[in-house]
Order: sequence, then structure tokens, then C-alpha cells
Amino acid sequence: MIRSKAAWAMLLLVVCAAGVFQWRVNSQTSQVVVPKELRTQRNTWSPLMDVLKDKRPRVTDEQLERLRDLSIENVWGAIQGKGYRQCFVTHLKQTQPGVKMVGRAMTMRYLPQRPDLDEGVRQLAKEGNWDPAFNVRGGEDANPGDVVVVELGGMVDRATFMGTMTGLGMKLRGVKGIVVDGGIRDLNEFLTWKDFPIYYAGAHASAMADQIGVEWNVPIRIGNVTVMPGDVVIGDEEGLLFFPPQLADEAIKAAENQTYNEQFKEEMMKSGKYRTRDIYPRLSPELEKVFEEWKKTHPRKP
Repeated sequence: MIRSKAAWAMLLLVVCAAGVFQWRVNSQTSQVVVPKELRTQRNTWSPLMDVLKDKRPRVTDEQLERLRDLSIENVWGAIQGKGYRQCFVTHLKQTQPGVKMVGRAMTMRYLPQRPDLDEGVRQLAKEGNWDPAFNVRGGEDANPGDVVVVELGGMVDRATFMGTMTGLGMKLRGVKGIVVDGGIRDLNEFLTWKDFPIYYAGAHASAMADQIGVEWNVPIRIGNVTVMPGDVVIGDEEGLLFFPPQLADEAIKAAENQTYNEQFKEEMMKSGKYRTRDIYPRLSPELEKVFEEWKKTHPRKP
């Protein structure tokens, strides 16, 4: 019989410690049961994307066309005002300077190859009936208006995402362009594809050998930017802009307003009637009045 309070306390401590130890062992050895249908979904199931899906509408073709007519700087400025400060990438090369790229992000993530990872990828591909090579699968599962965006960690040697055959497969699916934070091959051929811009970290003669696609349409990283499936992608000579689809209307409105204001300022600058300081960065009181009259003969777009 335990007679002292100290003895009771010691016994309680031992029991609690044993329970904590047992919980830790169970938490490390137990298996999470996942419904099989989640494994065979065409898009990799992501709890994060599941939480956000109701707030992320599909950007429309009309919105994409309006964005195509706007400068990337003015759209960037509109996005900055919404708190999306890490949204612009400048470190990638491009095959088609002068060709603007606008579309919806379809994302892929690659990791360094290892045998057990390869085995798992092939098993998932078998269960879901898709090709385990994501560059091949892109020619089957990409949608018109997509921009394929690939996280490859900047790897190039033995980490080339695609050549002309797999690139052609995606192009024929209606893909608007490709962004690869890594390598491509057959660069000389891609340089002749005038209507199909590709952004890439480097080119190499090797094929994809040391990297393997592990996740399809999940949040990924390109440089210092997070890219999520369904994001708006805009690319030109200056770089690449990524932002969420729910901001498309606001970005269009703000960028069109900025473009409208700049049109007036450019006309005043070219007229030679005013000093630069009267026009930029803010209109002088005199020019504010001129602007109000100018608006009457230069209606905004609806």
C-alpha cells in the first residue's frame, strides 16, 4: 500500500510518462488511411488547394485577352496594392522575345531521382492511368489556354524537362507557353517556334535523367515566387508575373485606368507645351483642368 503523497506523485508521473511514450510510438508508426480515389485524381490532391478552391475562380478567356493588351508593369502595380509583393520572376531566359505570353498556370513539381521515388511515381501513374513522365503527360492532360509551369530547382544538366517531341505534344493541346525553372533541350528548334514562348534556366543536350515528376497541379516555387495552379501568368521581355485568378478583374480595372492616365500624359509630353515636372509624376493644377476636358473627347473603355 502506498502511504505517502510523494509516492503517489511518483506513481502518477511514471504512468503519465508511459502514456506519452506510447502516444509517440503510435504517432510515428501508424499509417494514415487515404481513400484510393484521392490517389487516382488527375490533379494531385492538396489540402491547401482544397481550402482555397472556393476563392479561386477560373480566369476567363475574355479576362486573359484584356490582360494581353496591358503592360506587365501596370498589372504588376495593381497586384502590389493587394499585398502580392513576391510575384515577379526575372532570372529565366526566353526563346521568343517580343511575343507576349498570357494564360493559366498548370504546375508540375520535380525532385531528384531515387529508386523508391521512381517506384512510387510509376505505381501512381498505373493506378491513375497517366504517363509517369510529366513532359509526356502534359501533351495529354494540359488544357487550351494553359501555361505549363515547371519547378526543377534550377537544374539543367540531366534535368531537361522537354525536347521538341514533348513540346509539340503540349503545343498541340493548346498550351500558350512553357515556364521551366530548369533545363530544356533542342533549343535551336524551339527558337523557330515563333508563336510558342518558352522561359527556361538553361539548355543542355542531355535528357531528363536525374529528376522525376512527383506532383501535378500543386503550389510550386519558381525562383522567389510561389505559383499556384490556376494563377494568371503573364510573360514578356521584362519577366514573368504570377497572381491569383480572383484578382483578375481588379488588376484589369486598375491597369486600364493607369494606361488611360498615361495616354494623356504622353500626349502632353509630346505636345511640347509643358515641362516634364508639370506632367510627371503628378499633373500640375493647370493640367488637371486640361485632363478633365480631355476626358470628354477620350472616353474610357467600358
